[in-house]
Amino acid sequence: MAIVLIVDDEAPIVELVRFTLEDEHVRVLEAGDGLEALAVARAEQPDLIFLDVQLPRLNGFEVCRRLRIEPGLEKTKIVMLTAAGQVQDLERGRAAGADLYLTKPFSPLRLLTLVSSLLPEAPLWPER
Repeated sequence: MAIVLIVDDEAPIVELVRFTLEDEHVRVLEAGDGLEALAVARAEQPDLIFLDVQLPRLNGFEVCRRLRIEPGLEKTKIVMLTAAGQVQDLERGRAAGADLYLTKPFSPLRLLTLVSSLLPEAPLWPER
């Protein structure tokens, strides 16, 4: 079972990710700020992290930088989340080590498609 960590301080975004992915047999973990994100990632070793740019206590760019040098997490897929698709944010995310960028709001279908492309081994959309 794939493990996904959603790091966001906006409850509707966390709920959308949880609802969408748990239906697809993905274990979803949550963190509401940057420091909590680091602690959960170290303890649980997720396969994929959705990481908001604007977080309390430690911003998403710094969390991403730290994850990239953390033993066991350096190859974890990271998708930065932002409400504004600013070019400078995209560049900062890439420089911090993010794999992709996703602009909020996003649809459940967009989320599933992204997870499927980043985690091809995850059994999303199994035969029903």
